[in-house]
Amino acid sequence: MSHPIYDLARLTVRLGAIAANYRLCQRLAGPAAVAGVVKADGYGLGMAPVARVLTAAGCDTFFVARVSEGVALRSLSPEARIFVLDGVCPQTIPVLAANRLTPVLNSLEEIALWSAAARAANTTYDAAIQVDVGMNRLGLPAYELSTLAAEAKSRLSGLRLVLIVGHLACADDREAAANHAQLDRFRAALAMLPPAPASLAATGGTMLNKAYTFDLVRTGIGLYGGNPQTPHSNPFHVVASLTARVLQVHRVDSGESVGYGATHRFAAPATLATLALGYADGLMRSIGGRGAVAIGGARAPIVGRVSMDLVTIDVSDVPPGVAKAGAEAEFFGETISLESFAAASNTVNYEALVAVGPRVPRRYVDGAVA
Repeated sequence: MSHPIYDLARLTVRLGAIAANYRLCQRLAGPAAVAGVVKADGYGLGMAPVARVLTAAGCDTFFVARVSEGVALRSLSPEARIFVLDGVCPQTIPVLAANRLTPVLNSLEEIALWSAAARAANTTYDAAIQVDVGMNRLGLPAYELSTLAAEAKSRLSGLRLVLIVGHLACADDREAAANHAQLDRFRAALAMLPPAPASLAATGGTMLNKAYTFDLVRTGIGLYGGNPQTPHSNPFHVVASLTARVLQVHRVDSGESVGYGATHRFAAPATLATLALGYADGLMRSIGGRGAVAIGGARAPIVGRVSMDLVTIDVSDVPPGVAKAGAEAEFFGETISLESFAAASNTVNYEALVAVGPRVPRRYVDGAVA
């Protein structure tokens, strides 16, 4: 069994920072309501503790992707509204109904299934409808939207339309013309459908301007401390810190190499530290030779290839006595931003968070700052 003093790697999660970020989203979005997106196990940080802290902060509406996530969340939040983004199929109808989960219906076929289920049960089911406003991923395309608009009364029989959803494709870029085009499409879709609360923006859209917030915003990456608009400063508190311990420190001579494939060769003598984190833990191989860690406040470059359980850093410029067996090195957190880590890994902050594997223990602390 893992114990904090024996953890060779650790993902520290500051629950107080999640609550603070939720309150910040409320200020940014107001007067729109703020929902918490807790899919993918709370972006890899743990859905249960994240949902508890959000509920305590006043969050009463959540979004998940999978039905199984909704079932798990329902046991944690008996009174919350829970939307399932994946929609509905015949196999999931009984589970959705039994757990009072609201599917986000993405096609006329899904609307028909959920409507028929409600009528068969002689009841009314809550429903959300997603319209495709340019993402071309999930949601009613324009030709299905037109059909629904013309036949709304019959097609929505047995359903209570509680939310109309859209999704922005380029909210990470404040200047993207696609944002304005999608906003116009969403407004046009709302005019075609029966009146209902509307939600277009996730965290990035919330940071565009009030025109995008409508009645409800779906906050995800911002809750977890990530910056949805990386060219701009990050207003959110740091939530997660990924660290690993030094297993060994040793010197190498000039001309020596490190790691598989001997991809890095030293032009001068160097001091190396081997850390207990690898691609089995979600550290991407692409960070080798590109990224850096922080150890004792100093930065040390990652050298050579990432292996399954280990990665090596050059600590030649780290003050003596700092890099030693048992010392902790930070991959992202207070010193190295999640966005810098993601860029060095050739990915985005979303993937960097959810990629941290289950072998890395999660440690939860209450404060906004450790």
